[in-house]
Amino acid sequence: MGRVQETAVYTHGHGEAVLRSHRWRTAANSAAYLVGSLTPGMRVLDVGCGPGTITADLAELVPRGGVVGLERAAGVLEDARAEAARRGLANVTFTVGDVHALPYPDGVFDVVHAHQVLQHVGDPVAALREMRRVTRPGGLVAARDSDYGAMSWTPASAELDTWREVYRRTARVNGGDPDAGRRLAGWAAEAGFEEVTASSSAWVYTSAEDRAWWGALWADRTLAPAYADRVRELAPADADGLSAISAAWCAWGTGPDGRFTVPHGEILCRRTA
Repeated sequence: MGRVQETAVYTHGHGEAVLRSHRWRTAANSAAYLVGSLTPGMRVLDVGCGPGTITADLAELVPRGGVVGLERAAGVLEDARAEAARRGLANVTFTVGDVHALPYPDGVFDVVHAHQVLQHVGDPVAALREMRRVTRPGGLVAARDSDYGAMSWTPASAELDTWREVYRRTARVNGGDPDAGRRLAGWAAEAGFEEVTASSSAWVYTSAEDRAWWGALWADRTLAPAYADRVRELAPADADGLSAISAAWCAWGTGPDGRFTVPHGEILCRRTA
């Protein structure tokens, strides 16, 4: 197929705070909708694998099979390889690549998985078509993405309202779709899948420990250069505005109570032909 040019800028960047968030992710908390479909001996492609924690979990779930973690940001793969080595996994490898032009022939994987990827790509339908191409007939394409527009929190905070507005505007200018979770099933149908199972799940941060971690994480991410520089360039917020948002995250995370919910859309797409 012809190459589709990737047009989106990865809004978060790959700074320490972002990778801190990504390392928290596991198959249990981020791919439970897929886990029951995995069996020993399967060959799995994990697109946008980041630091590899989910990838390593998938490898443990397909003994006698194999997992390939694919990531555009080459530097992050050092963390992924270290994670696999720490666990003593021999059935996982990592490579640099672009979901819009996967470096594999047709039909070589039993499962192709992407977590929090389609919201950041220039053409999510083309990405799904390419994921479908490298999946064998009868195999599965699995994707899960958050929905920023549907996130909710308590107590109310005008600064966090501003955070969401600024983030969504920035992500859209960067070429992505911050509300991708609600659009996955439609994108899958447009990509040619006839058998799509849609579901949803959420990350919920409500304990004092979880709120402190999530609040500090986003306080740091708000001021991280890859994101903050882009926000200031696009002018949805200046340095003082970003500092106020960061401080609001700290206040929310250390408050006496609260709850933050991150809803996700999920799709399991069977390649029928």
